[in-house]
Amino acid sequence: MSTTVIITIISLSAIGIVAAVILFIIARKFKVYEDPRIDKVEEALPAANCGGCGYPGCRNFAEVCVKADNLSDLYCPVGGNDTMSVLASILGLDAVAQVKQIAVLRCNGACEHRPNINIYDGAYNCTVASNLYGGDTGCEYGCLSLGECVEVCDFDALYMDEKTGLPVVVEENCTACNACVEVCPKDLFELRKQGPKGRRIYIACRNEDKGGVAKKSCSVACIGCSKCVKECPHDAITIDNFLAFIHDDKCKLCRKCAPVCPTNCILELNFPPKKEKPVKKEINEIKKVVTTEAEKKANVALNDKEENINKETSDNN
Repeated sequence: MSTTVIITIISLSAIGIVAAVILFIIARKFKVYEDPRIDKVEEALPAANCGGCGYPGCRNFAEVCVKADNLSDLYCPVGGNDTMSVLASILGLDAVAQVKQIAVLRCNGACEHRPNINIYDGAYNCTVASNLYGGDTGCEYGCLSLGECVEVCDFDALYMDEKTGLPVVVEENCTACNACVEVCPKDLFELRKQGPKGRRIYIACRNEDKGGVAKKSCSVACIGCSKCVKECPHDAITIDNFLAFIHDDKCKLCRKCAPVCPTNCILELNFPPKKEKPVKKEINEIKKVVTTEAEKKANVALNDKEENINKETSDNN
């Protein structure tokens, strides 16, 4: 072996050793400590990476949970309270139970309620269509029926109803991940409390036009008439820009608002059907029957009394 080869091997080996030492020193100097609990918390999460918690992914959420002093402002909507209880046990913190929420569509403008005034011929995407024009109906606030919300839902909690042209929320699958809320260019989706037995009441409209204009563009639009506000005994309804809104933190589900709405824009979900009150004519018929029965009983009693009197008189004679 020549001297040149030997010198080359020794030189390269020396350079490698020096570089390794330098890299080792740098690695030790700038080592970033990572709490081992982060991995445990991440494993306990559902790995949906949906962003519903407000963070880019489950790993980021796990890091925030580990660094937090309490979990009161942190919540995984997919895992729910059960998952948060597991995280609390890992971190030695107390879990704060959150009320389950579910997405609702604040638009009831089905095809039969909103007549088409044009035909859209463009990219089949709600965001693109919204940037180009107001929609194919007279209501610029309503659903565009292009189904972008369905595409972004990772939990099969949405589908398009062919008859109405509106997206439908599958309550059993909805995790309140907020994806549909963020993607809708018309801001038609809203997360609301699921309510006892899934019962909810809300205004299914986002039209902020004056009553006459709103009614003309959609037959079930809110016209800002204030009847629901006056009827609500809990001050749960407010009106802003000719549009009513029901606050679910104040609503007691008394159902007094829906019957007075002239356009039927207040939706009641998962309630049992109301018992129909008898109409005035039926009430009068009932009164007649009751009166007739009472008269019969009175006549029978009077006849019996008369017979007794006659019997007593004949006995005395």
